[in-house]
Amino acid sequence: MQILGLIVVGLIIGALARLIKPGKQRLSIVATLLLGVVGALIGGVVASLLGTGNIWELNVIGFIVAVVAAVLLIGVAEGVSGGRSRGAVR
Repeated sequence: MQILGLIVVGLIIGALARLIKPGKQRLSIVATLLLGVVGALIGGVVASLLGTGNIWELNVIGFIVAVVAAVLLIGVAEGVSGGRSRGAVR
């Protein structure tokens, strides 16, 4: 049941991160889901380290950190994939 919850929360966090990040992102729904899940895990770890909850709990600090981490991850993913898909300008 925790994996299903992580997928749902990851999709929500990924979607929020794409809404917050300016510009058009060329990411699939699967990439959005994966980046949201990674962001959720990062947020859970940070919240756990701060002592505000468990990694699998949904709390405010973990959620905020997860969204910020997902926004940063989307930027990194765009930077990595953007160079190859748009072609190099010489």
